[in-house]
Amino acid sequence: MLVLARKKGESVMIGDQIEVVILSTEGDTVRIGIKAPKQIEVYRKEIYENIQESNKEATIRPVSPMHLGRLMKKEQ
Repeated sequence: MLVLARKKGESVMIGDQIEVVILSTEGDTVRIGIKAPKQIEVYRKEIYENIQESNKEATIRPVSPMHLGRLMKKEQ
């Protein structure tokens, strides 16, 4: 793990396209901004883990054709 010290307004580059900017600090909280191309998905870690778990469950759970038909009708 790379550990860096940054002050408000300073940033870190990840590759050529991702910039992490320190916006503010208050006590134990650090506010950061992330500048990245729209095609790069950026999530908080807990949200990313939830998405991964949901995807994993979706591949394990069998879906009946009848249930799939109901889902298709809801989307229309």
